[in-house]
Amino acid sequence: MNKILFVLLLLISTNFAAVHMENDILNNNIKILHELDLDSSYITNVKFQKFYKSFHKRYKRTYIKKLQKAELFLPIIKNILIKNNIPETFLYLAMAESNFELKARSPKKAMGIWQFIPSTAAIYDLKIDYYTDERMDVEKSSKAAIAYLTRLHKLFDKWYLAALAYNCGEARVIEGITRATLDMYCEDNNCKKDKTIRSYRKTIKDYQERKIKFYKLYKVYKKIKKWKYKPDINELLITQKNLRRQYLPQESRDYIKKIISLAMMANEIELNKEEHSHLLNTGISTSLTKVYVKGGILLKNIADVIGLSKKEMQSLNPHIIKNIIPPEEKKYGIYIPYSLLSKFNKNIKNIKANVFEMHIVKKGDNLGKIARIYGTRYKNIKKYNNLKTNNLRIGQNLIIPIDPDTYKRPKNYYVKSGDSLIRIARKFSVPLKRIMKVNKLKSSMIHIGDKLVITFK
Repeated sequence: MNKILFVLLLLISTNFAAVHMENDILNNNIKILHELDLDSSYITNVKFQKFYKSFHKRYKRTYIKKLQKAELFLPIIKNILIKNNIPETFLYLAMAESNFELKARSPKKAMGIWQFIPSTAAIYDLKIDYYTDERMDVEKSSKAAIAYLTRLHKLFDKWYLAALAYNCGEARVIEGITRATLDMYCEDNNCKKDKTIRSYRKTIKDYQERKIKFYKLYKVYKKIKKWKYKPDINELLITQKNLRRQYLPQESRDYIKKIISLAMMANEIELNKEEHSHLLNTGISTSLTKVYVKGGILLKNIADVIGLSKKEMQSLNPHIIKNIIPPEEKKYGIYIPYSLLSKFNKNIKNIKANVFEMHIVKKGDNLGKIARIYGTRYKNIKKYNNLKTNNLRIGQNLIIPIDPDTYKRPKNYYVKSGDSLIRIARKFSVPLKRIMKVNKLKSSMIHIGDKLVITFK
């Protein structure tokens, strides 16, 4: 009897725990909607439920892997969200954008975790130059994304609208809201003879056909925004029959659903297993730390003194695209594992100095040409040689800062018995045409004892 009672109690407690967990998940899912300024009823939206079911099925196998891969720098993003009072759900906007890939690149030339295009990156002071692409700097790009989202929230006063605008642009969202508001108004009122409504619709059409500037559409938006009609997510995401241009693009309609789905997947039971709890509960204490080093130092040399490989150091700092800290910077921030901070501080003076080559100016040389030969920028040659102008003189000695991993000094090679140009090109892994051009050969005919100059770039 005691055994039967025990089994019954066990079943009751198990069912109670399951129901309790389901309630917790539901409450957390509703919290996600509230963070995005969405009504909790959206969780029952049939189209959203259908999307979530399909998305969950496709993405569940890779979901945890993506979180695990980003485990080192997720606390950096979370910390920035918290400090700026941004809903934590926006962590999943980054996931929707790039799957947390620091080096993610889109066909539209967007780059990094937050997928900034060059023009937007420039607005938010993310440097893109010969040495760096700060769209791949997790801290700087996250701060830029938060600044952008904050501005969009100020404009629309709703976080889900800010997210939509992040995807398709604020102008497209403004157009969609304007159209949806007019349609809602006309459902309650006869607009066929309303000259004002007709003029508003003409403005929208002219804007779509690029006959007028955005500010004219914005004027209409400012007027209708004061009306009592306020389209919510249900109105904005509907599919209108026989219309090529919907209120919002299909990509954006799926995008907001994707963000919500990714956030809700974090509340799923399989993610609450003990082995994955650290992914869900990652706080603001990070496994990475930022240190500052002098410009011109090779990333590899920093890696050497703290016991990392060059590949590992580059994976933490993909924004350093030339393996060398920008030479013009007095100090520049890079990321290392927090566990190696004391080792870095102890060995900072042991980091190898810059590597230089000496170049003697020849006829036809100019700073741009010399910079291309050595894989650097002409501005750095000017800086290291204290040049006030771009003028050079034949025989002048120039100091050139180089990265020995990408630049190799030209080599003299003397032709041996059995050699051919093709064999020599294969031996040094350089193009045959380059050997012929550098040595001013008009044919592939060579002789034993001939001196050839082999250049590696």
